[in-house]
Amino acid sequence: MSYGIPSAEPSAAIPVCPRHPDRPSYVRCQRCGRPACPECQRAAAVGFQCIDCVNEQKRSTPTYRAPYGGALAAGRPLVTYLIIALCVVVYILQWALPGDLVFQDFAYANIFAGSEPWRMLTSAFLHSQGFLLHIVLNMYSLWIFGQVLEPLLGRLRFLAVYLLAAVGGSVGFLLLTPTVPPVGLVGASGAIFGLFGALLVVQRQRGGQTRQLWILIVLNGVIGFLVPGIAWQAHLGGLITGAIAAAAITYAPRGKSQALIQAASLVLVLGVLAAITWFHVSAS
Repeated sequence: MSYGIPSAEPSAAIPVCPRHPDRPSYVRCQRCGRPACPECQRAAAVGFQCIDCVNEQKRSTPTYRAPYGGALAAGRPLVTYLIIALCVVVYILQWALPGDLVFQDFAYANIFAGSEPWRMLTSAFLHSQGFLLHIVLNMYSLWIFGQVLEPLLGRLRFLAVYLLAAVGGSVGFLLLTPTVPPVGLVGASGAIFGLFGALLVVQRQRGGQTRQLWILIVLNGVIGFLVPGIAWQAHLGGLITGAIAAAAITYAPRGKSQALIQAASLVLVLGVLAAITWFHVSAS
């Protein structure tokens, strides 16, 4: 007599996740058709795909690079926005903290070149509290240049050029400004002029027109001589440093070693700036 004993393998007809066989999975991957548990599901344009298909698709999708080897900075220029936000926050702190605390601790003067050299960089994130247009014009210029240069150079390379130009501006100020009496230096102008120089090099390397850039550079340079309180020395130092750093990136030979050559060249630029500072301080 047969009593209809249940099958010993009732789960044989139940779909299970290949990665987790103990989990029934009624949702199937839109690409391969295999069951996928919630942990292994990834949202797709239509439905879900399993994690294996997603990983396989990533491996087979070509990686797009910026023209000079950096990761393609598609969309908004995030590094540019980050620098602008940092400058604005620091400017608010300059007003909020008592006793010019931020200025005293982070502004640059030539007397600090040997003892507190980090001020050569930090001063680029401070701005004059008595002249609102100082930060407004600098941040507007950074926004304009950042939208052009960051996608071309890639985010990390753009950031490197900007920071090196900021330091180069302080070095230019050190070389061309008397040490006594001490004069404080704040502002992103040196770094902005570095972006001037970088864009000039990029345009020339790509075969574009540079006449308008030269006109802008000359006009801004003349303003630095005519208007008191503007550190034309920092502008010149930033312009030269930015151009050299951009040349190190744009003229590096293409190939597997391109990124290494670019990085080594940028480190060399920083080393030269440090050596110039050291020799000048030692000779003073």
